[in-house]
Amino acid sequence: MPRLKDAVTDLQADYVIVGAGSAGCVLADRLSEDGARVVLLEAGPSDWHPMIHVPAGALHLRANPLVNWNYYTEKEHGTGERSLHWPRGRVLGGTSSINGMLYVRGNPADYDGWAQMGCRGWSYADVLPYFKKSEHYVSGNSEYRGKGGPLLTEDYRTILPLTHRFVEAAQQAGFAFTSDYNGAVQEGVGYSQMTRRGRFRGSTARTFLAEARRRPNLRVETKAVATRLLFDGSRCTGVAFRQGGGDRRVAAAREVVVSGGTVNSPHLLQISGIGPADHLQSIGVAVVRDLPGVGANLSDHFAVRVTHGVRDETSVNQLARGARLAREIGRYAATGRGALTFGVTTAMVFCRSREGLASPDLQLLFTPGSYDPKGIGRLEREPGMTIVVCAVRPDSRGTIMAKSADPLQPPAIRPNYLSAASDEQVLLSGTRHARRIFAAAPLARYSAAETMPGSAASSDDAVIDFMHRAGMNLHHPVGTCRMGENPRAVVDSRLRVHGIAGLRVVDASVMPTVTTGNTNAPSIMIGEKGAAMIREDARAA
Repeated sequence: MPRLKDAVTDLQADYVIVGAGSAGCVLADRLSEDGARVVLLEAGPSDWHPMIHVPAGALHLRANPLVNWNYYTEKEHGTGERSLHWPRGRVLGGTSSINGMLYVRGNPADYDGWAQMGCRGWSYADVLPYFKKSEHYVSGNSEYRGKGGPLLTEDYRTILPLTHRFVEAAQQAGFAFTSDYNGAVQEGVGYSQMTRRGRFRGSTARTFLAEARRRPNLRVETKAVATRLLFDGSRCTGVAFRQGGGDRRVAAAREVVVSGGTVNSPHLLQISGIGPADHLQSIGVAVVRDLPGVGANLSDHFAVRVTHGVRDETSVNQLARGARLAREIGRYAATGRGALTFGVTTAMVFCRSREGLASPDLQLLFTPGSYDPKGIGRLEREPGMTIVVCAVRPDSRGTIMAKSADPLQPPAIRPNYLSAASDEQVLLSGTRHARRIFAAAPLARYSAAETMPGSAASSDDAVIDFMHRAGMNLHHPVGTCRMGENPRAVVDSRLRVHGIAGLRVVDASVMPTVTTGNTNAPSIMIGEKGAAMIREDARAA
């Protein structure tokens, strides 16, 4: 049998993976460990762009068309008829190559909730070994943390004084300190953890995939846009893709694994004939399998910023310009420390919006900087500091639906943010928490007044109005190929697409509900667990 790397025309493999993102790179690594032939398709280029690898470069990738799909939502009432930007990575590593690098596993209650919904094998006790397997936590030892995995996770190397003051202020406001929100206790205030390789970003491309690419049985195809899945009856047999202006095919002897993420996975299924039959027929797609849940159950984290000007202390705004920036570049080059090692958020609080909740439903993310509300990833000129208030267990649900049979036309993204009144109330409570933290002495002494929402937003109605006018998404969409055994589920507990042999979805789209916090770490875990299940099923066949 020829080595995969010697193939020239149409390809054959045991496993075909569509999407080299947070989960896809993990799958490529694990499935190729035992000699299985694996082809990994990625729509974007290799991760050559220098801004990918410098942590602070994340701000310059938010809208960069070279590495970003740059999706936009449909205009909706809940967001003041605004079309919101949805960055998604289109590059090796996917969104793990362009995100803020935060490592947040979520709350044990998230996974126990999945198990209670009928997702067998997905309780916290079930998924913890896969979190541990993937990581090498360099900042300490704990029964909850991993050692020896490909993904290096660590605390911030450089912390500005404003971040320490935030942690102190949060404690004065009544939030207990937690030394590791990925450990025994998530709730409380703690310092952020990042995915890094020394001074550089630790994407799944530079961790899991980097070593795997040396194997002759793994072939990685970049700039390869999947156009449809191929079937023989009710079995998926391969993938058609477009590359270099030509149409190609790759056949899968065992399985096709779709790992395109919450936007692209349901879109590919739909244009291939798997989804709500009435919608597929309306756009001219022949129905292979009527699965009404494909593209439904969209859930994302919606947030509002509470921003203050800064006096008598240094913020990121000042370090990002002029002579100070030149010094920070020199410091980074010489020591691997300083402002260029920053991600987006340096500390955070997990808390509850009201008494009686079993686990946190709010995440308050602190940045010793402030952003121009009219720009994407652009810092304000004046020094500032920000608490982003995020409702991490939203009730609002939306959809992602193909607009046509054309694989190159982006789908319609309708998140329905704030369509559930309960989400407004959670964010309202979180805004009160943020204001209490800013009013506590350790931060208050450095505040030059609240600039957003501002003193005019003193009533509940004014804050709610601000949410709709100026609220933002945190780019954590999940759920559009939800896991479960009910009629609205797309995949079963082993991530196999209902009614289709040889096809799985393994990425954030399978989450029944969004996790409590950032979603990169859970997506990597899903890749680990998905790969383990695929290998188990292959051995049992």
